[in-house]
Amino acid sequence: MKNILFISIILLFTSSLQAIELRGKFYQGNFILGKVEPGTKVLIDKKIIKVSNGGHFAFGLSKDRKNDVKIEVIKKGVKKILTKKIYKRKYRIQRIDGLPKKQVTPPKEVYERIKKDNKLITKARSINSNKVFFTNKFELPLNNSIITGVYGSQRILNGIPKSPHYGLDFAAKEGTKIKAMLDGVVTLSENDLYYTGGTVIFDHGHGVSTLYMHMKDIYLKIGQEVKKGDVIGTVGKTGRSTGAHLDIRLNWFDVKLDPASVLDVK
Repeated sequence: MKNILFISIILLFTSSLQAIELRGKFYQGNFILGKVEPGTKVLIDKKIIKVSNGGHFAFGLSKDRKNDVKIEVIKKGVKKILTKKIYKRKYRIQRIDGLPKKQVTPPKEVYERIKKDNKLITKARSINSNKVFFTNKFELPLNNSIITGVYGSQRILNGIPKSPHYGLDFAAKEGTKIKAMLDGVVTLSENDLYYTGGTVIFDHGHGVSTLYMHMKDIYLKIGQEVKKGDVIGTVGKTGRSTGAHLDIRLNWFDVKLDPASVLDVK
């Protein structure tokens, strides 16, 4: 996704002319940014979502979503409904052979550790703060880095099908400085999670979060606020990693989104 498509749809209310702006392509896995008149209620698929004082809101489309999106906007008792078609994507197949057995199927003795790690990540991604950092433009976390893994690719490890990849992998030397992609607040900072190794999660508001994986050094602590472009740590090969690289993720609550839908990548 080279660029975010800007879509403006005008909806009429009885009292005056109001507008809903939707920024983003309605493809599976994409992030959508919206704006309405302040004081407007917004429902996505019949679920009320947070709208900022300035009228901003956000939501995401899951990797395999097939149904159209139903967007309801309500102001002063007047409801308008907008239905957006979802466009399907074709995902790559990525085969990696010659991995140690423990990197393909973890031993049973680490199952409890993995459950504990997952709870930490789930908790960080469930935050629904009033922050509106998500309304700003994201920037790449590394300079001049090659993307070696993409969102949605089916990974086959040593011939065994595994879960799809839900992020972007950037090739980089160990110790390369990592920059924050967007202003945010640290909600998770862990040096040694089983799968993801050195891991950081930022809250950007309204359930939007980013995650950085396999880090060597982490310069942050929970509750710390960072600015876009701040150095947050260095590239590593921690956790279940085949070599030094950075894996980033984008979420809207538990919906795993394609980071390429908010970044200028080739």
